[in-house]
Amino acid sequence: MGGTCVLMQGGIHPDLKIEWFESLFRGIKERFPQIWLHCLSASEILAIAEYSELSLRDTIMRLRDAGLQSIPGGGAEILDDEVRHRIARLKCRTEDWVSVHRTAHELGMRTTATMMFGVGETFEQRVNHFEVVRRLQEETGGFTAFIPWSFQPKNTALGGRGWDEATSVEYLKTLAISRMFLDNVENVQSSWVTQGLKVLQMGLRFGGNDVGSVMLEENVVKAAGTANCTTEEELRRIIRDAGFRPVQRDTLYQTMFLN
Repeated sequence: MGGTCVLMQGGIHPDLKIEWFESLFRGIKERFPQIWLHCLSASEILAIAEYSELSLRDTIMRLRDAGLQSIPGGGAEILDDEVRHRIARLKCRTEDWVSVHRTAHELGMRTTATMMFGVGETFEQRVNHFEVVRRLQEETGGFTAFIPWSFQPKNTALGGRGWDEATSVEYLKTLAISRMFLDNVENVQSSWVTQGLKVLQMGLRFGGNDVGSVMLEENVVKAAGTANCTTEEELRRIIRDAGFRPVQRDTLYQTMFLN
């Protein structure tokens, strides 16, 4: 079907140790060597290391040698431990999230950074998040992109907390601030998956230079009650109508295909 990359993130299970993931990645690479593996959140990698009684560095090295090629920024939420304790206390702490990405960068792997806002955090706490990402990028240069999106409250345990859902205007403001604050991160992604196609198009005029990908299957945001769909043709039209030229990229933003 023309897919180029698989992004896999799942749960944390004490019986799934490093050997299970090595077998998974090697099996995919043997059957589909051309597919790029962009997999596992920081929390998952830390859990694999703990359950396998390995250091973080050795865990990432073994996953890399088995076929893992880059790591998504999932699970970052808001990189402020007061917020994390309130909304995701079973996920890793800020310093642990940073350690995973720093270690991956030191081992020559690229990663992305994300931000999920609209969970009752303050503006100061959002700035704390930006600062964490900016500092690590200054240190390693290992982030390929920054992807912010707003919390989707439907069908979630946090949905009844009384927080006002972030508006499209707030999303566009946050996207613009991302571009200005994180001037050392080359790519900022405007999200159609959570925000829809109209806001995506506006986002290209608010600092975004990337629209992500056409996905064959998506389960995380859909489970939260948001289901936006698109096609390659539609994304190209949206980009052109915003005044830009659509280009197909690879996962690391290194190879661009004009077609």
